[in-house]
Amino acid sequence: MSGLIEGLPDAVALRCLARVPFYLYPKLEIVSHSWRAAIRSPELFKARQEIGSTEELLCVCAFDPENLWQMYDPLRDLWITLPVLPSKVRHLAHFGVVSTGGKLFVLGGGSEDVDPLTGDQDGSFATNEVWSYDPVVRRWAQRASMILPRAMFACCVLKGKIIVAGGFTSCRKSISQAEMYDHEKDVWIPIPDLHCTHNSACTGLVIGGKVHVLHKGLSKVQVLDNVCSGWTVEDYGWLQGPMAVVQGALYVMSHGLIFKQEKEVRKVVTSSSEFRRRIGFAMTGVRDEIYVIGGVIGPDRFNWDIKPMSDVDILTVGGDRPTWRQAAPMTMCRGTIFGCTQLRI
Repeated sequence: MSGLIEGLPDAVALRCLARVPFYLYPKLEIVSHSWRAAIRSPELFKARQEIGSTEELLCVCAFDPENLWQMYDPLRDLWITLPVLPSKVRHLAHFGVVSTGGKLFVLGGGSEDVDPLTGDQDGSFATNEVWSYDPVVRRWAQRASMILPRAMFACCVLKGKIIVAGGFTSCRKSISQAEMYDHEKDVWIPIPDLHCTHNSACTGLVIGGKVHVLHKGLSKVQVLDNVCSGWTVEDYGWLQGPMAVVQGALYVMSHGLIFKQEKEVRKVVTSSSEFRRRIGFAMTGVRDEIYVIGGVIGPDRFNWDIKPMSDVDILTVGGDRPTWRQAAPMTMCRGTIFGCTQLRI
């Protein structure tokens, strides 16, 4: 990595490169072998953190194409396509997805895909495999497997460690077991079980530095502050519907409205009636905005067609007056969103 920029020490040159937007890195790599080495080095991404040039990107995987992920750059309104996830499970779905340590993690899940010629199920309902994507070298790598195969489970990052809880096993039995993953050591350990299970999918959110596990159809929330003290059960009376955390606050889409939910208190933010016929979309928070991504327009009594969507709608909630706008649509992915998370690089 010597002689990056003539007349500058390499440490200074590296900081210059660290100020270049991430989407331009593939072009920088073709300048020289030393630039390629610098762009793919951990030192560059440490420099990005030191000088405050890290970027928040959105990672999204949809029904179509199979096992393909894209990253969205909110500042430049553009999409970047990642290499195909090399899982042997066709049409992987119902997985957990988070990011930590500058990497994207795809955990568990499974497939109910059926071979149209033989009628055999292609894949398994739940797997314990774990994949990470490293944006530095732009490659997927298989990591240590979870202790239990699981699908439709809660998955969050708490203090840099990945927490998974609940869900269903390969035999479609709901489970209460929870695990914690250290991405630096590539090791899974069991942690206290959930207090209760339910025959429905569960999701996880981090609010106020605590993991909150919610089961579809239940008002009770199971909360984890730290793994030593275990889970507590709370009944906040939260609304059911798509959720997003924006700047530490919970927002819920329900009954054609966006609500800001604070414990048992909620207030209406704005209308979301235009999404009533749109299902299977992702809802997530970035900075002071809510993103509604992809999904399908379902059939109604006048039209039986199902329309896969690549649209991206954004609600700014940080100002005095919430406003909707549209972003660039996904360039490759479309339809039901299987996974969506933020990645800081």
